[in-house]
Amino acid sequence: MTSKLILPLVSWGNGTLMIALFALVSVVLIGAVISMMSAGKKKKE
Repeated sequence: MTSKLILPLVSWGNGTLMIALFALVSVVLIGAVISMMSAGKKKKE
């Protein structure tokens, strides 16, 4: 049971895909937060 759960994490294809997806989501979220912050500052001025 445990070996079946660990196996996909060792696979290079799936591992790089998950890391790339996580990086993409992180960049999108950070960009959204920065745009919201700059938009908030523009409204206050």
